[in-house]
Amino acid sequence: MVASVLRERIVSGELADGEIIGPQDDLLTEFGVSKPPMREALRILESEGLITVLRGNKGGAIVHVPRTETAAQAIDLVLRSRQADPADIATALVRLEPVCAGLCAERPDRRDNVVPALEAAQRDVEEHLDDPFGFIRAAREFHAQLVFGCGNDAMAVAVGALERLWTAAEREWAGGAAGRGEFPGLDQRSQGVKAHRRLVELIAAGDAAGAERAARRHLSAAQCHVLD
Repeated sequence: MVASVLRERIVSGELADGEIIGPQDDLLTEFGVSKPPMREALRILESEGLITVLRGNKGGAIVHVPRTETAAQAIDLVLRSRQADPADIATALVRLEPVCAGLCAERPDRRDNVVPALEAAQRDVEEHLDDPFGFIRAAREFHAQLVFGCGNDAMAVAVGALERLWTAAEREWAGGAAGRGEFPGLDQRSQGVKAHRRLVELIAAGDAAGAERAARRHLSAAQCHVLD
């Protein structure tokens, strides 16, 4: 009961990110329970990533508002328990991320709240064209902006979690590829830059179907390096 009440306060925004709840004596008084169930309630919330318990005589906890990283960690554990292949994540993204691109293009406020963020991310990509690892980081940020700009919270969280898992896989691949001399060359990176530019143009024009097709082609081409 205590964990349920505190959880609802966190997800509803009643308790803000970084806020300290407690001390423990205050919580004991409020809920009318003894120390063992209170410790167990805090342990449950800590295991869910919603708080960090403060150790010591007074006790209490620091609040962590749920983020996409929380969903990504949970999905990662489930996929690892099933020994899922990274190709499964790639396939899911090829199917779902283009939908986010289409939703971005459908937003009536896209020129004010979507396109500027994509253009800023794209400038970062172009500035790191000659820096392979910087290019990877900037390109992943562009894709993150594409997902989180779709305007649908459910899609943004679900696909955003998959994006984070793919980013981790891509970083691992990049380290090995660079050591083997197999990192995509400047010409291939330039193709990715052109694909990004085209995506931004289609979204700005409100062409949802075109944005979906362009995103699918780009993702399929970009993922081949990692999957190979």
